[in-house]
Amino acid sequence: MTEPNNTPLLRSTGVMAAGTVASRALGIVRNVVLAGAIGTDLVATTFNVANTVPNIIYILIAGGVLNAVFVPQLVRAMKDPDGGQAYADRLLTLAGIVLVGLTALATAAAPLIVGLYTPGTWSGTDVAVATTFAFWCLPQILFYGIYTMLGQVLNARGSFGPMMWAPIVNNVVAIATGVAFIVLFTVDKHDPASLTGAQIGFLGAGTTLGVVAQALVLVPVLRRSGFHYRPRFSFRGSGLGKARELAKWSLLFVLVNQAAYVVVVNLGARVDKDAQGVIAYGVGYTAYAFAYLIFILPHSIITVSVVTALLPRMSAAAADHRLDDLRDDLSTGWRLTGVGVVPAAAAFLALGPDVTGILYASSGADGGRYIGLVLAAFAVGLPAFSAQYLALRGFYALEDTRTPFLLQVVIAVTNVALALTAYAVLPLRWRVVGIAGAYALTYFIGLALSTSVLRRRIGGLDGHRVVRTYVRLILAATPPAAAAYGLSRLVTRWLDEGLIGSAVALLSGGTVLLAGYLLLARAMRVRELDALVGMARSRVGR
Repeated sequence: MTEPNNTPLLRSTGVMAAGTVASRALGIVRNVVLAGAIGTDLVATTFNVANTVPNIIYILIAGGVLNAVFVPQLVRAMKDPDGGQAYADRLLTLAGIVLVGLTALATAAAPLIVGLYTPGTWSGTDVAVATTFAFWCLPQILFYGIYTMLGQVLNARGSFGPMMWAPIVNNVVAIATGVAFIVLFTVDKHDPASLTGAQIGFLGAGTTLGVVAQALVLVPVLRRSGFHYRPRFSFRGSGLGKARELAKWSLLFVLVNQAAYVVVVNLGARVDKDAQGVIAYGVGYTAYAFAYLIFILPHSIITVSVVTALLPRMSAAAADHRLDDLRDDLSTGWRLTGVGVVPAAAAFLALGPDVTGILYASSGADGGRYIGLVLAAFAVGLPAFSAQYLALRGFYALEDTRTPFLLQVVIAVTNVALALTAYAVLPLRWRVVGIAGAYALTYFIGLALSTSVLRRRIGGLDGHRVVRTYVRLILAATPPAAAAYGLSRLVTRWLDEGLIGSAVALLSGGTVLLAGYLLLARAMRVRELDALVGMARSRVGR
């Protein structure tokens, strides 16, 4: 079988990866600033629950629908005589109407929504503070939706970079808000009752303003691409019936996924309350959320960039019934992403506490390094998580959103069962670490199910080549990771587990791991590594 030309794919991936690196790096800076402003335990959790709710509701009702439907449908509509302009106008108009109504309804229902994500062990004051934060944050739903819609139109037209660069604006606004909060206000980071209405409003409004900026920055970019939106309300006979059918199953998919997340948030928030006055640093939901942000970083930089560039190509192949090309694209995606996510998982396992010990030093050595333990538990499942993400896009390219929903039911039930087990059997300090480990294990099960079904749908997968590549990558990453872990332990015992010790351990251990991985992967002739290294060199040179 002829290897497809992946130069355009790598070029597009490089543009997106560069934007994602900058965006995610600033996202981590934002969280570091936030930790300096309101800590990492109960006060931070009241804000993080409220600020997460708009994301959850948006993803629940609209985000999954937009991501699963827009690109495949727009790619097919581009074959129309007008290049898909009328179809895109109607799709944007209909989605916009839904988003406005959803945002208004969610904001009005803020107390009920916050009640779902806060455990019964919270006091009335704790819930009231989270609810007030939610009133400020829930309008983000509309602007997350606008950002996603405009970004997906650009992706369908072959412009991948702007959607990945836009969140930088959001993070800059959020960082400025956090720094100003530190300068202007002083709070008791352990007691939500210490927050005033002005402090809540300042932090909530500044956070929402960042999302507004993230959405609006794409408007002039879209116009420069040649797309000029005109509202069209004539939905009958517009060809949107297929999109509605796909959207229905995508909605159910996300509903199941977020139902599982409600359980996880409640468990983490319950740990926060139980640990108040018992453990001097955050071991609950905020630790989970901060660790997840770092865990998702290599996935966002590598996997999302590769898959975003691949999806239009996969959708076109599926539309033309070129299943051989679709199988090649899936194989290419899995192998390219593995080159990055496998060593990233090894690094988080070996050096996770050192990474977070530096980033969250303001939370104290114990608090910062605890987040790293949660990160290490997540990291076990990183390769499976990224591979599962690509497998689902194979179904979306086939215009099949029903199968991903059925698979997600099994995944969500498994995740909840394992998370509840971890919470029940582990000591207080280790419960959130166990919940993160449950999440990781769940995605190995999900990947096995998804690839089994996808193999039958498209007449096979390039399993031999993909598995062979991952075996080589794991063999290349494991010895350097073990050496890096041992060196890190020696350094932190010799110095300490504070900022200086963590920094020296990360620098020395990271150098050993990276150099060892590159040498072993080259020795094992992992061709995908050469492709990605070449892409990185060209980006740096430019």
